[in-house]
Amino acid sequence: MSSSTASLLQRWGQHRLLWPLVTLVLLLAINAAFNPTFLHIEWRDGHLYGSLIDILNRAAPLILVSLGMTLVIATRGIDISVGAVVAIAAALAAYMIGGSLVVKDGAAAEVSRFPMWLAIASALGVALACGLWNGILVARIGMQPIIATLILMVAGRGIAQLITGGQIITIYYAPYFFIGSGYLLGLPFSLFIALAVFAVLYLAITRTALGLFIQSVGINPAAAYLSGVRARRLIVGAYMFCGFCAGVAGLLVSSNVKSADGNNAGALLELDAILAVTLGGTLLTGGRFSLVGSVIGALIIQTLTYAIYSLGVPPEINLLVKAVVVFLVMLLQSAEFRASVRGLVRRAPRGAGVR
Repeated sequence: MSSSTASLLQRWGQHRLLWPLVTLVLLLAINAAFNPTFLHIEWRDGHLYGSLIDILNRAAPLILVSLGMTLVIATRGIDISVGAVVAIAAALAAYMIGGSLVVKDGAAAEVSRFPMWLAIASALGVALACGLWNGILVARIGMQPIIATLILMVAGRGIAQLITGGQIITIYYAPYFFIGSGYLLGLPFSLFIALAVFAVLYLAITRTALGLFIQSVGINPAAAYLSGVRARRLIVGAYMFCGFCAGVAGLLVSSNVKSADGNNAGALLELDAILAVTLGGTLLTGGRFSLVGSVIGALIIQTLTYAIYSLGVPPEINLLVKAVVVFLVMLLQSAEFRASVRGLVRRAPRGAGVR
């Protein structure tokens, strides 16, 4: 093996996305081993159909929330209110679109209480306002991020239930269903929405100084401020973007299931998003982050969820299985853990000969 090849392999071995990619491939292989049709994709009813397509479709909301969470965590923050924001956006959109059928000329007709564009704009506007609220509490008031977002996490569920009247709002408006369950060019439309948000954010991070500013604020906020970076505005913007992503996810979820449940929509989504972001290599201490890693982490979470259900794992232990897998991946990602294991392996042969 040439020195250049060895150097390339060493760099890949140290890449922070290596273990997330290995984990995703292993999960796909496990699914394929227990389900022979898992990798099978076919064209049916004008679009691609298969387990992989289903995973991508269901992972889209988590990808969106994970992208927003990435920026927040990169600025040394955390947002545990995203699940509640998903519920608020879904509830408001469902309420404004309406959930009733009327009979016109002897035939059932779908009725929207407000124009669909207005319902979508209102839901996203409220989601942005939720992010602005969190950002002001953290950057201007000086609250700890987990406390500031905990307020909206608790109150947000109540707001969503007030909008829905404590009931599940069923949506009867076919154009709205296209957002979360429609297809474009044979692929789920929700996937295009997630890719569009990722592309815009990735270009903003890599083609402008935004990425550098976020890293500087996450590494040392005081030094960033003294160097001219408007840290407070940046932090508020990160929380607003996170709220926006949660709002879009709420639209996807409600249009996919054709209903809005203020109590259960987006439940535990904040935990999955945090897991996805950390699996992707973003440091919870701020600074270093990876948008691609967060997408891979979201796919890991969704693929793992699919595997748990498809393999018939009892529902009462599926969260435990998910926690164990995440724990193992995080250990493999830890350079300190890998170094300690290598040290034990090197010392083992020498210790074996001692009597």
